[in-house]
Amino acid sequence: MQNLSRWSISLLALALIFPMVSRASNATDRADVLQQSQQTLAHLYAAEPHTRAAVEGAAGYATFRNFGLKILVAGGGKGSGLAVDNASKKETFMKMLEVQAGLGFGIKQFEVVFVFETRAAMEQFVNQGWEFGGQATLAAKDGHVGRAMQGAVSVSPGIWMYQITENGLAAEITAKGTRYYKDDNLN
Repeated sequence: MQNLSRWSISLLALALIFPMVSRASNATDRADVLQQSQQTLAHLYAAEPHTRAAVEGAAGYATFRNFGLKILVAGGGKGSGLAVDNASKKETFMKMLEVQAGLGFGIKQFEVVFVFETRAAMEQFVNQGWEFGGQATLAAKDGHVGRAMQGAVSVSPGIWMYQITENGLAAEITAKGTRYYKDDNLN
């Protein structure tokens, strides 16, 4: 009976402690994503100072830091990010997954900033997720054409994308089976 009592007390203690550890971990994860988002914006603004006006003047934006690995015929990547509604300042924590097929080998790390021209485009991105299907290689604009944002790629109506590598703003953006969606654990 005494062993059962110790066992019960141990289980009760774990049940009480685990939610606190999980909340502390989530708070730490949120803080990391917030810091990462600020660093991503700083990298973008350093590479192309004019982008600050585009980001701050938009309906909203989302930042992601991605890490990918490819070995022989398969590869993938993952990342985390933050979407921010510029009007309400509401923050939504997000995730990114990428799947690749084809011959190759390498490790890549890059940052992505999405700029949403309209609130509807942002809400759709945040609430329904977003995917690049198959493989898309898009060239960045070299100047303003109509409503184009210099250095950005139009990836969907009302959504522009900047990709930052260690060499600065990417001239081409390649996405292969990439999905962006809400992080249910951090929201």
